[in-house]
Amino acid sequence: MPHKKEDEINLLNLIRIATNAGTEILGVYDSEDIALETKADDSPLTLADKKSHEVIAASLQKEYPTIPLLSEEGTHLPYHERKEWDYFWVVDPLDGTKEFVKRNGEFTVNIALVHKNVPLIGVIYVPVWDTVYFVKKGLGAYKLENCKEVLAKEAGSFQEKAEKLPLAQERKGLNVVASRSHMSEDTKQFVKELEKEAEEVNIVSAGSSLKFCLVAEGKADVYPRFAPTMEWDTAAGHAIVEEAGGKVTKQDGTPLLYNKEELVNPWFVVERTKEKVVVK
Repeated sequence: MPHKKEDEINLLNLIRIATNAGTEILGVYDSEDIALETKADDSPLTLADKKSHEVIAASLQKEYPTIPLLSEEGTHLPYHERKEWDYFWVVDPLDGTKEFVKRNGEFTVNIALVHKNVPLIGVIYVPVWDTVYFVKKGLGAYKLENCKEVLAKEAGSFQEKAEKLPLAQERKGLNVVASRSHMSEDTKQFVKELEKEAEEVNIVSAGSSLKFCLVAEGKADVYPRFAPTMEWDTAAGHAIVEEAGGKVTKQDGTPLLYNKEELVNPWFVVERTKEKVVVK
């Protein structure tokens, strides 16, 4: 069998990299000056974004020097160079910078390994909650709370300490991940169609890639995203949802792919597995 580069990737190592980045983020989060800037596309940038990127980029380069990196805060090579990549990292050092600025805790560190346009490995770390979601294709998707404590005491059995996703749920109605305050017309129409099929449709909201995590856990049933996102916003969450039994597709039902010429994602829909969730 041909050698698979993903077999070389140690999940524990990736989680440590994510938690180290999270420590840098919290150092800024808890300070008085987050050094807020505005990028050319009007999106916010803080000192925490920069520090997290530096930690992740240096660590991945040291551990896996042959795998190129596509990071929100790094250099974006032209497509004629990127299209030759077989494997590559997709990283958002601080996903949910707006949530970070609001200081509501709903921001994440996203690290994913993509092979031939498909995410195979995903790590999403939530610094304020010290919770990590992680996946390697074929091994299942997991959620680990009190991450730093577990890694410090029982790193060798970290996967045994984690909960496998999706988690069993019992609740009423259909839960849709959407913004209460910034719901687009396309999303409103999508919800109206769901209301024709379900007696009760509930809107739940979350910042950053936590929206993918809600679906992977089974706390939400569907996440329609009819607004712009970038590949680094979605790759890690995409891997986690699919390994938890859900799916991530474009509006036409075809797969959402990565390392496109245009790094902006098309509109997409995330749906949970139908198993392990009792909807009354």
